[in-house]
Amino acid sequence: MIQTVTKRNIVAVLLVFVLLLLAAVDGMAHRRPYPHHHSKTRGAIVGGIVGGVGGALLGGKKGAAIGAGAGAGTGYLIQRHRNRKHRYPR
Repeated sequence: MIQTVTKRNIVAVLLVFVLLLLAAVDGMAHRRPYPHHHSKTRGAIVGGIVGGVGGALLGGKKGAAIGAGAGAGTGYLIQRHRNRKHRYPR
């Protein structure tokens, strides 16, 4: 029993170390020197598909229509926000 607890602790410590290492590497990632714009149309399409599937699972045909509309609007707004965020460099 003591060996099992010790092995779990070792695995937990290694997992925390790997996550911290990945977080540090992500912070050193190359940044684009120019603003990168995302397609608002593609965001709306992906949001509509995801919303439609989720709505269909929850509420049938009517839920699919409502979910697709809500997802498309949300996807559009998210992409618009991402594009405007890059307008003013920090």
